[in-house]
Amino acid sequence: MNRVAFSIFNINIYWYSLCILVGVIAAYFLITNESKKHNINKDTINDLIFYTLIMGIIGARIYYVLFNLDYYTQNPSEILKVYNGGLAIHGGIIFGIIFVYFYCKKKGLGYLKILDICAPAVMLAQSFGRWGNFFNGEAHGFVTTLETLKNIHVPQFIIDGMFIDGNYYYPTFLFESIWCIIGFIILMILRKRKNIKLGIQIGLYFVWYSVGRFFIESLRTDSLMLFNLKMAQIVSVIGMVLGIILIISSKKREKYNDIGR
Repeated sequence: MNRVAFSIFNINIYWYSLCILVGVIAAYFLITNESKKHNINKDTINDLIFYTLIMGIIGARIYYVLFNLDYYTQNPSEILKVYNGGLAIHGGIIFGIIFVYFYCKKKGLGYLKILDICAPAVMLAQSFGRWGNFFNGEAHGFVTTLETLKNIHVPQFIIDGMFIDGNYYYPTFLFESIWCIIGFIILMILRKRKNIKLGIQIGLYFVWYSVGRFFIESLRTDSLMLFNLKMAQIVSVIGMVLGIILIISSKKREKYNDIGR
């Protein structure tokens, strides 16, 4: 699988970067369109997206590097080469959510309102971003057989891409991408309900993504580890609990679709 999509003036443009870019663009339009319905200043939301994206990328890289310190201490020049892969989504989510909290506090925005607005968009962006792993030949599952991949109806071009170093692998990137797309559709349908409460969308985001990631991670062979535990599964359990708390406590809050911040 060729990681390079094309070159401009001898500068390689990688599929990994393009997949993330497509996800960011899709998320941008979804967030800005929804924020208009709630009378949120355009410049305010644009700044929020821009700086949250930067913080998310920084957080995703720091998180990944911290769990691969043995490699990066010996190869420090590799730390900035994010086009080679190595962005941990959980790190991006954690840094992004923390930044959004302080930004909302400074601008007088409703924190849960903003998270609800962003939840479906982030889910969609993740579904696009996972395809970057496909082109990098990473984030795949255990070794399997050609027959197994055909039996679960994996498209041929993905099967070809999952043939790495003489073996076929489970396309866990595809499983997670599909899971995120389904979650995105559910959130968008839910958003149209008039009686939906604040915190439901971000709560469901945490639950849906965390449940899927927990089980998909069990198939991964390149997981970030904490001792003998897969870190993504630990964070997923925390995400499930947090999401459930947000959903249960939403009964005490105002409706999401009420106009205003």
